Amino acid sequence: MAAAGGVTSIITNAQGDNQPRKVFRSGLNLVSVDVIVRDKSGAVVRGLTASDFEVREDGRPQDISSFSFEEITNKALAAVESAGLLVGVGERVAEDAKRTGATATPPPAAAVEPPGPMTSDMLAGRRLITLVFDVSSMQPDDVQRAIDSARKYVDEKMTPADLIAVTTVGSTLSVLTDFTADRAKVSNALATIAYTDGTATEAPEASTAATDEAAAATDDASTTTDTAELDMFNNDVRLRALKTIAESLSSIEQKKAILYFSAGMQRSGQDNQVELRSAINAAVRANVSIYAIDIRGLQAVVPGGDARQASGRGQDMFSGRGVQQQFAQMASSQDTLTSLAADTGGRAFTDSNDFGEAFARVQRDMSAYYLLGYSSSNAAKDGRFRRIQVHVKRDGLRVEARAGYYADRDFTHTSRTDRDAQMEEQLFAAMSPTDLPVLVTGSWFRLAADKYYVPIALTVPGSAVPVANDKDQVTLDVLGMVRDERGFPVGRFRETLKLPPGTGKTLAGKQILYQSGVTLPPGRFAVKVVVRENTNGTMGSFEAPVVVPELKQAPMKVSSVILSTQLQPVAVKGKSTNPLVRDGVQLLPNLTHVVGRDQKLFFYYEVYDPGEVNGSSPQLRTSLAFYRGKVKVFETPVVEKTTIDAPDRHAALFQFEVPASEFKPGLYTCQINIVDTVAGKFDFPRMLFVVR
Repeated sequence: MAAAGGVTSIITNAQGDNQPRKVFRSGLNLVSVDVIVRDKSGAVVRGLTASDFEVREDGRPQDISSFSFEEITNKALAAVESAGLLVGVGERVAEDAKRTGATATPPPAAAVEPPGPMTSDMLAGRRLITLVFDVSSMQPDDVQRAIDSARKYVDEKMTPADLIAVTTVGSTLSVLTDFTADRAKVSNALATIAYTDGTATEAPEASTAATDEAAAATDDASTTTDTAELDMFNNDVRLRALKTIAESLSSIEQKKAILYFSAGMQRSGQDNQVELRSAINAAVRANVSIYAIDIRGLQAVVPGGDARQASGRGQDMFSGRGVQQQFAQMASSQDTLTSLAADTGGRAFTDSNDFGEAFARVQRDMSAYYLLGYSSSNAAKDGRFRRIQVHVKRDGLRVEARAGYYADRDFTHTSRTDRDAQMEEQLFAAMSPTDLPVLVTGSWFRLAADKYYVPIALTVPGSAVPVANDKDQVTLDVLGMVRDERGFPVGRFRETLKLPPGTGKTLAGKQILYQSGVTLPPGRFAVKVVVRENTNGTMGSFEAPVVVPELKQAPMKVSSVILSTQLQPVAVKGKSTNPLVRDGVQLLPNLTHVVGRDQKLFFYYEVYDPGEVNGSSPQLRTSLAFYRGKVKVFETPVVEKTTIDAPDRHAALFQFEVPASEFKPGLYTCQINIVDTVAGKFDFPRMLFVVR
């Protein structure tokens, strides 16, 4: 297990300058709203024009820039199918033709193409419905109930206009089948979901709340806290899965629906506000409506408790407090489901055993609707919720539309919670941003036979860090993690680097250096670091391998070689575990290995377990040789050492100082010559550097 080491942040001289990238952005904020207009009987009203609608955002009228009426009819579907625009649904088309008595002519063999991305023409006249089964929130009987209801819909209610995708959310998001109109494919995908996939544990009865509160004041409080944190983590995973699905559908310019089967979330949506808002915003911008289904169905609230628990005690059963707690617990588990549906223009189906109503509602809402588009007059990127009001300039009509959306948020308006969540997301992302240049390296020094200190250093060019003005403090946030070969985290560090006001005038010619460290055993590891400058919110990341060797098998035990151009005084309380800190001075690594001729070069390394015969002193001889190509241009005098500098680590320490003025500009190779005359062993590690 790794332990976080000390942290240092400084500014060092750097060579060269990075030119800022040119970025082109549009200030146009397009908002689309799908609207269903019904008369008093509930029938969809057709034939309206853009002039019949009035759209307001936070009470301000908006100009409608795009308008269309989308309707799914058998006539439109037949036109699409006859044009041969649907790929991979030939069997379904033939089945529908057989059922209706029509004839279906299969395309010639040469015209058959492998499945590919769907186009707008292929999706015209189709309902896009994604079935999401949150098996991580369900118990086995809940999973079986959800699958049975979906199968019934597929067998009895699925129409030729429905394109269905099936996904599950457990520890990961799994896509069982992409959008297809083939009933057999959907049924086969549903058949792969077993009732044993339900992994949720039964929620504690509300009547035990008093017991839990009492336990929280005792040593059992850690168990209660751990359960709450686990629930919050699981909810984040579910909300991120919904966000991922919505973002993948954003390129399809029509209304989409997600049927989300869940057994509720035991924590309130307020506890996962960042992820909840992110999921809702992604769905709204992708024109996706979420229809949440509480698959637990109608649940009975028994004042005295049911057969699964002991009889109630105290006065709660007589005062009504016990029943109130049960209702509060049930409402809390449905809070997030209700929010997801209400804020995306969908509907939540709770406290009902008739799940067929959800499928019928989705088909009805997506059969005919108006699609309005406008450019918001509010250009502020404050991330606030903007309420949308849609009215029809005709009497007696009822409008169904989503309530609003969350505006884009620039970095200035981002809260601390959102910023932390943003960095966490990038730390685990497969493709992280590289807008801010970052370089990370790791070295190693032995502390014990199976324990090594691994200094981790990163650098950011000062020219890449924007400065608002010389009066403000410049800050950068750093978040890093070290993982082993299995991908498990073994070390983590988090720091905010603060540069004093007035630094911005000289940042362009310097580097910002950050150092931390972890303690690791021998093995292969990877370190990933995410850095964000807090002026504009630009982020960068870097991932590098870290190999800690097993020195027991090495003929000569030599640490990493550190190249530095600067020493910094540090205040250390007690004994430091960082080998680069000695006598109140810290050696600052030069990560780029680019130095100026006006600087000094410091080389540091350690030799472990030098040879000793019959208690005699070790005899180590070492020097540095510098080559330009194959020609030796400089060599330091040989240094002999007959003592152990660090007895606790049984290490001899070496540090050389060489003025860079001895070299002309160019690329050089430094060879470290190490000879153990007692053991008859030697080693010649090398490193490259550039002089400018």
